[in-house]
Amino acid sequence: MQEIVTNRAKPNSAEIAEKWKTIVYGIIDHAFEPIVNIHTGATFGYEALLRNYQAAGFETVWEFFESAYKEGALYQVELMLREKAIEKFCRIGLQERIKLFLNVDNRVLEMPDYQQGNTAKILARYKMPTSAICFEISEMHRISGSDAVLQILQLTKSQNYKIAIDDFGTGFSGFQLMYYASADFIKIDRFFISNISNDSKKRFFVASIINMAHLLGITVIAEGVETEQEFYICRDLGCDLIQGHYIQKATTNIRELKMKYDIVEMLVRKDRRKISQDQEIIYNQSEFIPQIPITATMEEVFNKFLEFENYSFFPVTTENNEPVGIVRERDLKAYTYSMYGRQLLKNKSFGKTLKDFIVKCPIVDINTKAEKMLEIFSVDETVEGIIVTAQMEYIGFLSAKALLRVLNEKNLMAARDQNPLTKLPGNTLIYGYVSEALADTESDYAFVYYDFDNFKPYNDRYGFRNGDRVILLFAEILQKRFARESCFVGHVGGDDFFVGFKNLRFDEARELTAMAIQEFTDGVKPYYDETDRHRGYIEAKDRDGNFKRFPLLTVSAAMLEIPKNRVPLTMDEISAILADMKKAAKGAQGSICASTIVPAFAFEYAKPKPIEPQKA
Repeated sequence: MQEIVTNRAKPNSAEIAEKWKTIVYGIIDHAFEPIVNIHTGATFGYEALLRNYQAAGFETVWEFFESAYKEGALYQVELMLREKAIEKFCRIGLQERIKLFLNVDNRVLEMPDYQQGNTAKILARYKMPTSAICFEISEMHRISGSDAVLQILQLTKSQNYKIAIDDFGTGFSGFQLMYYASADFIKIDRFFISNISNDSKKRFFVASIINMAHLLGITVIAEGVETEQEFYICRDLGCDLIQGHYIQKATTNIRELKMKYDIVEMLVRKDRRKISQDQEIIYNQSEFIPQIPITATMEEVFNKFLEFENYSFFPVTTENNEPVGIVRERDLKAYTYSMYGRQLLKNKSFGKTLKDFIVKCPIVDINTKAEKMLEIFSVDETVEGIIVTAQMEYIGFLSAKALLRVLNEKNLMAARDQNPLTKLPGNTLIYGYVSEALADTESDYAFVYYDFDNFKPYNDRYGFRNGDRVILLFAEILQKRFARESCFVGHVGGDDFFVGFKNLRFDEARELTAMAIQEFTDGVKPYYDETDRHRGYIEAKDRDGNFKRFPLLTVSAAMLEIPKNRVPLTMDEISAILADMKKAAKGAQGSICASTIVPAFAFEYAKPKPIEPQKA
């Protein structure tokens, strides 16, 4: 391996070496922060983070490594830290099941004493496989000598180490590393995750990064997840793994580490219905194509294609059944049909192994929404399909035809749950939303029940077709007004609609509700003839068959605030409250009847008061 030549003089004097040895082995400690599966909470690995550097006289971690770099001791310091982290990690006793993520200062490659192979010697002493180590390469420093660096990265990969690009999106060369380094993971920097639920620009950036990464078969880790909202956004955008204080803060006490974090399972359970539905469809449509272990010889690869003649490719997996890509028959044809091609590949001195023929393929967890899978697949029409995993392990493959079947089946299921006129979620989905909301006592909710005023006389006077037209008008208004992640819009049936708000200020939700009512009141006027519109009423029979005057259409709303930290509520209790409020709202047509559940009691609520909606 060619060394990276610099003008830096060799700094490994006995005095400097002894100084750093004392600091690393006598003062520095490592804390471990769990990296967990975003769908299950199962621990995938731990990141080793430096601790006690202040006791060694350094204000920051950056200052610690900067000092070692300037003194020319960076590589030796890295090796000592690496061994110390590995030794502590092995005390957990899970080194064959989970991964250790080690941060690497890119500038070690500039050190005159840098050489490959020292980490392998450390691992051999602790009987730990190279596949259990993932080196995190940060974007925070420019990487000089790019050709030599890429050679080193490729050699590192060939030895079964994993590579992650750390702080992705904040440094100098992240996209170049993603393109050239064949990274296994990218870690999206905390900057993009912080407050992502309220920043559409951040969501766009993160979604774009995730889609590119998945297309290249790269696993995505969200760093610094600290809130429930950040968790849900990261999961919905397609992140595979997460780490951060919301899961567990980094700890120096390895006894505090867990193999599974129940908080993730609890969050998923709160929002499980749609995902589990997709999961079942995806599992049923996936095909299990036999995998080839990455350690297989080329002779074994050829025999696999002979054994399974119907397959033109096979997934390639690690010893832990983690997919790394696919091997395609067409890439081997040059050797297959050559007179001495197969014999050449069998010859170990030729240097070609299975790793040289692995092609990246999108890899997606089975809990990912079907639409997200299709989005990933559609970015590159040349890919064979998507490798499906569960707990990061290979379980099947989705071809293009299978993906279309997944979407078709999902659309059929969705159609059964939709109102046939407005295509909005129907009663089944509304019931599911309300049930989950009532069980979630850690979030604020508001339910709004809309009901048209004077709809029957209008229907009798103008006919059912025009009645459907005004229903569609209101449905479009609701979809436009409440097109945000915190809102759920449903169609109960006929002229009755439902809207749910989650963690939105009640006064803001009430203002949106009033604006929707006013927009409908103004927008429905052209649906009358000129005479009725001009006089502001129609003449039609009431329920007793008597002719009377009915004002033009408007909407009344019963609006119930359900604050967090309450006792659990039942559907019957909510139905009874909304029924009372609906009557109060009807008493003052075109109004909002707003009430609030008393947090401490499920059966008490504030007395409803009709409120006239203000004009938008």
